[in-house]
Amino acid sequence: MQHANQGEAASLDGSGLSIGIVQARFNADITGKLAEACLAELAALGVDADDIRHLTVPGALEVPVALQALADTDEYDALIALGCIIRGETYHFELVANESGAAVTRVSLDAGIPIANAILTVENEAQAWARIDKGTDAARVAVEMARLLKDVG
Repeated sequence: MQHANQGEAASLDGSGLSIGIVQARFNADITGKLAEACLAELAALGVDADDIRHLTVPGALEVPVALQALADTDEYDALIALGCIIRGETYHFELVANESGAAVTRVSLDAGIPIANAILTVENEAQAWARIDKGTDAARVAVEMARLLKDVG
């Protein structure tokens, strides 16, 4: 049995992988940049543009149901969730952040498909812009986890 060295990333070769992306449009200036970074990194990792499906939904609470719809097709090796939740003056921030995060995890576990969660939960817009690289990170996580699950399965 082969074992990867601890801390060693799986192959980040995205060629032949099929990836689904669900992007929330709320805070579209930020989520659009997350998507740009994510798509650029997927291309850099060798994922063919024809093997990427990019959906948009109104907000973070709608992301999980779209992820579920993609997972139900059995066409994707990994999925990516993109969004941005900025704290406001009410409890709504906690509700959206907690519920969207839990639902993304539930879809991943129920469907047995890796989902890279890059739904930012931040105090203010400046923090969101400081985390724009999370789109790149999500692409890398999706490719790594897709390869890992292919190796395990």
